[in-house]
Parts: sequence; structure tokens; C-alpha cells
Amino acid sequence: MHNLTDFLVPSLMIFATGLVGVFFKKNLIGVVMCVEIMICGALLALVSFAAANGGVGGAAFAFFAMAIAACEAALALAVVVQFYTIRRSVSSDDADTLGD
Repeated sequence: MHNLTDFLVPSLMIFATGLVGVFFKKNLIGVVMCVEIMICGALLALVSFAAANGGVGGAAFAFFAMAIAACEAALALAVVVQFYTIRRSVSSDDADTLGD
């Protein structure tokens, strides 16, 4: 059996990679992709804890969370497409004037 840290360290690295991408990306599509990477890291940690405790509840919850994340990605990309039709840009710098 594997140690729990064998799965939590990659999970933390995946989550941190997504977090750095969210902070430093200027492209909205890249930001959406980095949010999905963060969700994958969190779900890996959830499944790791569920496997360490011997239950399948965490894995089942992760399955439904992945389905919700897929819906979230589709909605976020639809918002980015609408943003592009309005501003002709997908840069996050252009999003600060949407309320004007």
C-alpha cells in the first residue's frame, strides 16, 4: 500500500501550478484552464484521503465533482466567447471596464 504523502505531494503541486497560472495569466481561456487544473489537484487529494480511510464515498463525490467541473468549464468558455464578441479580446485586462 502506498503512503498518503505519495499522492498528496503531487496533488499539492498540481494545485499550486493552477494557482500560479490563475495569478499570472492574462488570457481568460488560460485562467479557465488553470482553474480546472486546481480542481483536478483538489479532487486528487480528496480521492487520496478517501483511499487512505478505506471508503469509496470520497471517490464517488469526486466523480460528481468532475461532472460539475465539466459543466463549469463549458459555462466559463461560453462567457469567454461572449466577452470576445463584445471586446474583441480575451485579455483579463479588458474585463475591468465591463461595468461602465
